[in-house]
Amino acid sequence: MTNPNNATITTVHSAEFTSGHALSIPTLRLLKDDGTLYEGAKEPELDKATALKMYDTMVFIRVLDERMLAAQRQGRISFYMQCLGEEAAVVGSAAALDDKDMIMAQYREQGALRYRGFSLEQFMNQLFSNEKDLGKGRQMPVHYGSKDIYYMTVSSPLGTQIPQASGYAYAQRLRGLKNVTLCYFGEGAASEGDFHAGLNMAAVHKAPALFFCRNNGYAISTPANEQFVGDGIACRGVGYGIKTMRVDGADILAVYQATKMAREQALAGNEPILLESMAYRLAAHSSSDDPSGYRSKEEEEQWRKNDPISRFRLWLINKGWLDDAADTEQTSALRQEILDALKVAEKVAKPGIEHMITDVYAEPTVQLQLQLKELKAHIKKYPDAYPVTAGRID
Repeated sequence: MTNPNNATITTVHSAEFTSGHALSIPTLRLLKDDGTLYEGAKEPELDKATALKMYDTMVFIRVLDERMLAAQRQGRISFYMQCLGEEAAVVGSAAALDDKDMIMAQYREQGALRYRGFSLEQFMNQLFSNEKDLGKGRQMPVHYGSKDIYYMTVSSPLGTQIPQASGYAYAQRLRGLKNVTLCYFGEGAASEGDFHAGLNMAAVHKAPALFFCRNNGYAISTPANEQFVGDGIACRGVGYGIKTMRVDGADILAVYQATKMAREQALAGNEPILLESMAYRLAAHSSSDDPSGYRSKEEEEQWRKNDPISRFRLWLINKGWLDDAADTEQTSALRQEILDALKVAEKVAKPGIEHMITDVYAEPTVQLQLQLKELKAHIKKYPDAYPVTAGRID
């Protein structure tokens, strides 16, 4: 007899609930805090050049985050979001991809962008929304994007990239491409309806999408235990019939290995994979957030000891691939380089106001042109209210 329900039917004759925590998913961890491997752990195949690129990317993002948060506090940029504590999760996963795999980010994955080759100048131009910004100043700071390096522009609404990733990955499969789409999101975004729609779509249509959940403990001020009762996010993948793995998000070797395996499986089986990274958001949610209102300094200090950069740094030193003194000197030089780039970018002019109506249609519509004309007239009438723009109106 056929089974139209698409479910396993095992008959019993007495009623019994299956526990909501019947499924226990382990967490992959390879590196100890001292940079040595756990007994029985096998490090992934990783050459020196790639390992050092991963480390340099992590350090770059850490220093960039420090400098740009300070710039926001000084009023030089309007907004910023740090990756502090999650550098290994982001860089380790990005390093495991092919350069033409699509990345759809949430807004804390600047490490993936840097690993792909986004320059310091491009970071600064976007953060200052100047005329050299690829987005022409139309996005908030940290909402990066680059067509050239297969990094979809970040969108502010939470979770919208999840079903988009399913569709993009499905198109990759239909076109016969040997590429995947990696989609980042937080555990808070997994409470959005888009999460469920996206995962189910990818599972049903067998799209090679890698759903990478950064479970960092807090969705802005809401702790995970107020978001859901289930065992993290990984168990939901199993619920949708998706192969799933949970990994220590502060262990870059474990993240790299898990993502590498996930990519291979997604392509071999034409199927989605769910990865859940378990880490801790050491910084505030954003420059607009004060975490002291919802968590203690003691909790933060406890997790600060689990620093992903320190752990990987010790591994590199143990391998003889990193020199302690040279590393310190390079980091100091990087701080100056970033400060110099900041000073240049903040002096670059803002984009022309005409860019507000470009890049939507091949040619701006009559209605858009009329609206732009009315806007220019308004700014000319009230120039004091628009000090940056008023002097550049034709």
